[in-house]
Amino acid sequence: MRIVVLVSGTGSNLQAVIDAVKAGGLDVEIAAVGADRPGTYGVERSAAAGIPTFVVDFKSYADRASWNAALTSAVEGYTPDVVVSSGFMRIVSPAFIEAFDGKYLNTHPALLPAFPGAHGVRDAMAYGVKVTGCTVHWADAGVDTGPIIAQEAVVIAPEDTEDTLHERIKIVERRLLVATLAALAAGQPNAGHPN
Repeated sequence: MRIVVLVSGTGSNLQAVIDAVKAGGLDVEIAAVGADRPGTYGVERSAAAGIPTFVVDFKSYADRASWNAALTSAVEGYTPDVVVSSGFMRIVSPAFIEAFDGKYLNTHPALLPAFPGAHGVRDAMAYGVKVTGCTVHWADAGVDTGPIIAQEAVVIAPEDTEDTLHERIKIVERRLLVATLAALAAGQPNAGHPN
């Protein structure tokens, strides 16, 4: 199974996928890693691992539609079976979703449908819930919507800050993403949970 991974930041989820592939525990080919801005550590990680990279810099385009068209074209050039949004902080267009219909996987640091958007961890803490977690789902044209593949809960400790909670969620998120990709590679589209 060929995947293209999209990142906007450090690429810690991506690193978990790279490590699982190298260890032989994940039967996927990372065809490329793309970013929405230059200088991301996720792209640096990928280049260091010998994975092709590309940047479709959002700021280099006159409007969102032009950027989305360029991103779609760049990703299509690698003919992925699955596109993984892994900390990719840009909302893609319905045309992008349509181009990769049923193949665009997203991770989110909350138990969707609760707390969608860019601040899922902060929003969960502000609301006062005692349990949050992470979700892996097929992305559609909404914000953090689409069919859920796998979720795992994380208890919010009384001493948690947004940063400490997010770090604990990321540990679970990495494991859940790798398990989901392994299940998809094995032809089990709804068997993403590691347990």
